[in-house]
Amino acid sequence: MKTSTFKMLGLSGFFMMSVIFLSYSQTPASPPKTAEGTINGSKITVNYSSPGVKGRQIFGGLVELGKVWRAGANEATIFETSEDIKVGGENLPAGKYSFFIIPNEGTSTFIFNKQTGQWGTQYDESQDALRVNVASQQTSTLTENLTYEIQDDGMLVKWEYGQAKVDIE
Repeated sequence: MKTSTFKMLGLSGFFMMSVIFLSYSQTPASPPKTAEGTINGSKITVNYSSPGVKGRQIFGGLVELGKVWRAGANEATIFETSEDIKVGGENLPAGKYSFFIIPNEGTSTFIFNKQTGQWGTQYDESQDALRVNVASQQTSTLTENLTYEIQDDGMLVKWEYGQAKVDIE
């Protein structure tokens, strides 16, 4: 009797530990990512969820051209600057912004929106702090997961075969 009780407790414990291990070892479909850098003394941080291409057509398919896109997955992508900066030659005060993109062929619009903390699909144009048109282009190299890079002179966004960069000073 004691032996079977100990075996049951042992098996139950093993099963519970296996379930816990498996739940922690799974990678989310759109893992959270952070891009950070310093441009002219201002710390720039972008917090976003990074979806994968997974064999899908992204621009002109999953992401409609000419329409506001949440520029990530899950919660709205957050762009934060520690100092006042110029984005594409336009002033952007220090602070936190939700970041959206209107993708198009040749030119895309980067949107810095004052409303933060919302789900990524919730967008209120009346809260826009700044809209900047930037050159967008096709590349020959596939970027499987959405990627933001803070470079010495700006922010680069790339996914699938598309990329766009805005100058920041």
